[in-house]
Amino acid sequence: MVMPRRLRRNPLCRRTDLVQAWTGLGLLLAALAATPAAMVLVGDAAHRHYARTARHQAATRHHTTAILLQDARRHPEPGSAEARKTHYPAEVRFTDAHGHTRTATAEVQPALTKGSAVRVWVGADGTITDPPLSPGEIRSRAMGSAIIAALGVHATAAAAHAAACRVIQRRNLAAWDTAWARTAPRWTTSP
Repeated sequence: MVMPRRLRRNPLCRRTDLVQAWTGLGLLLAALAATPAAMVLVGDAAHRHYARTARHQAATRHHTTAILLQDARRHPEPGSAEARKTHYPAEVRFTDAHGHTRTATAEVQPALTKGSAVRVWVGADGTITDPPLSPGEIRSRAMGSAIIAALGVHATAAAAHAAACRVIQRRNLAAWDTAWARTAPRWTTSP
């Protein structure tokens, strides 16, 4: 509602007011036009990056069976939904891709007993690692990057508008100082 009023001509409207209003409108339209393009470009680039990362992870990691060397902690609420999602660190023994037996700490389900077999992901260096990125993780990370790109476009437009308003305000203040310097001598009452 404020923007259309600023764009109309009236005797009290300065040229800088019009410049500020048109600059704001132009930046708003530019941000709205650039947002979909930024989201597509950044989302696609992020999707390709994470897909490459997932392929690399799948090539350098393998799923193997490990044996618990100690009992896993029990969850305080066995059988609860939280207990099914919770994992506890426990020491395990496994064989890496080169046939070496290794011992490490892995996240396992609660209440498993010593000697139980668990599946773990092992990296090329023989350490226990996370599984490769799933298609769902790739998609959600790409969508997150696209949303951040959209927010970045709007933040950039807002920063540009704030900078333009500051420049215009400084120009207005300088013009008012000049006008007052011309008017002030007529208002003083010196004897």
